[in-house]
Amino acid sequence: MTFKQPLTHGRLVRRYKRFLADIILDNGRTITAHCTNSGSMKSCLEENAEVYVSLSPNPNRKLPYTWEMIKINGDWVGINTLNPNKIAFELLKSQWVETLPSFKMLKTEVKFYDSRFDIYGESDTHKWFFEVKNVTLKDGRFARFPDAVTTRGHKHLQTLVKAKSQGYRVAMIYIVQRTDVDIFAPAWDIDSTYSMELLNSIDAGLLVYPIQVKVTPKEIEPLKLLPIYLEQE
Repeated sequence: MTFKQPLTHGRLVRRYKRFLADIILDNGRTITAHCTNSGSMKSCLEENAEVYVSLSPNPNRKLPYTWEMIKINGDWVGINTLNPNKIAFELLKSQWVETLPSFKMLKTEVKFYDSRFDIYGESDTHKWFFEVKNVTLKDGRFARFPDAVTTRGHKHLQTLVKAKSQGYRVAMIYIVQRTDVDIFAPAWDIDSTYSMELLNSIDAGLLVYPIQVKVTPKEIEPLKLLPIYLEQE
């Protein structure tokens, strides 16, 4: 995924009320940027850290800037939760995951009963539903999800299993937007309900693809699939 417009560099002053971040740009101007990430952002918040923001072309937006990434321990961490869906769509379209089929049709935000899945696809043999999540939480070598209790995420897993029981192929795509981790695992200590539901969903046929990407101010590039560690420690 390539950023359409050049990003603007600054430093983080503070993140507050979940969706707001005060940032000092290099020209000395202080702005309030929109933070799309509703999680705790544990392990990717550091005052005075370098950040990049994007500027919306919409002149009517109340907050014209969106916070895209932050530099932690020398590496960029992507915190915009809207980007993973775009990344996943591009990767499915290009058949980057070799074990997945070629899709003759892909759609976003497709309704299934009272839920909407991020991506719907059709191959020659099956219909697929994909749910996409952004992963930023670092715990040693592990990239963990979620970083806060997620009732919505729990429901998504249950609905994916429901779709599987009706003949669909179903998968979770976790976009890991940092390169200083090498294993994906559920965050048992943060949300044991979600973590257990993920295990049960895998047993029921859910496929899981943790995709690590390299975040830079110009683009977000896929690197590799991470191994999965599911055991509770």
